[in-house]
Amino acid sequence: MDFGQALVALKNGEKVSRKGWNGKGMWIVLMPSLYLEAGVVNGRTSKHLGQGVDLDSQPYIAMFTADKKWQPGWLASQADVLAEDWEIVA
Repeated sequence: MDFGQALVALKNGEKVSRKGWNGKGMWIVLMPSLYLEAGVVNGRTSKHLGQGVDLDSQPYIAMFTADKKWQPGWLASQADVLAEDWEIVA
């Protein structure tokens, strides 16, 4: 499938990957927006937001890397956008 179809799949809650990616087991997912009241925000986040501040996180795309690490804020390359080897990951 092409990148447009991959975006639709992401918006439908699917994980997607490219056959052409070198790393095995890599995929991306759309993380939906998240709102947490100040009392629920963890210390790591409130350190930067400040105490008593709500967290209003906007949607973002994250990658699960070949090293089995979570990488928030993935951006598509030109090759990714033009590729037609996208597939849904089970």
